[in-house]
Amino acid sequence: MPRPSFANNHFYHIYNRGVEKRKIFMSDTDHLRFIHGLFEFNNRNLTFNTLRSLCTAVRSPTPNSGKSRRVLVDIVSFCLMPNHFHLLLMQRETGGISKFMQKLGTGYTNYFNTKYKRNGVLLQGKFKAIAVRNDTYLTHLSRYIHLNPLDLTEPKWKENGISNWLKAKNSLEIYKWSSYGDYVGKPRYTKILAHDFLKKYFSARREYASFVQSWTNKTLYAMKELTLE
Repeated sequence: MPRPSFANNHFYHIYNRGVEKRKIFMSDTDHLRFIHGLFEFNNRNLTFNTLRSLCTAVRSPTPNSGKSRRVLVDIVSFCLMPNHFHLLLMQRETGGISKFMQKLGTGYTNYFNTKYKRNGVLLQGKFKAIAVRNDTYLTHLSRYIHLNPLDLTEPKWKENGISNWLKAKNSLEIYKWSSYGDYVGKPRYTKILAHDFLKKYFSARREYASFVQSWTNKTLYAMKELTLE
């Protein structure tokens, strides 16, 4: 699938997985390091020395919001899975997505290789990207990203549906490596996320939670070109 030309103020589904589908998150520290990078690398004002340090060091997962920042993208939602990740981004300045993803990918790969004493590529080539072309797909995609952790507790949910929504709801809310909690009143990543887009589509957190729960197999089938399945 050819990569789209990134335009400012447009939304994109960004995705990548480990080379040969290997795990890219081996511990809680790895997840936190990647999430820390979502904040730190989303900054046009990042200096070379800071970039070099972030690429190799095990940094605190707590973003330092006191620095002067000029963000490259708005991070709307994200989910980290054992061997891949999903991001929903809006480009804020020309070239922003490419710059952000280059820094994020290089930084995390260098950190991972240093920590685990390995060499070579970690991610499966260049990141994949699909343009989100209308509001319907934008909201469906946010829901799809936030439902991904069900792969760990109910692996056949995409084919067979969700058999127990109470169990699914609880597992989604306690999953730490997703932005879902921030949208249903259990915030973790307020310094990283751009929440405002949801206000246009959902009047309250309960409404968004209900929208996520209303997912059906037909929804996934209808948006296959956006989910990279």
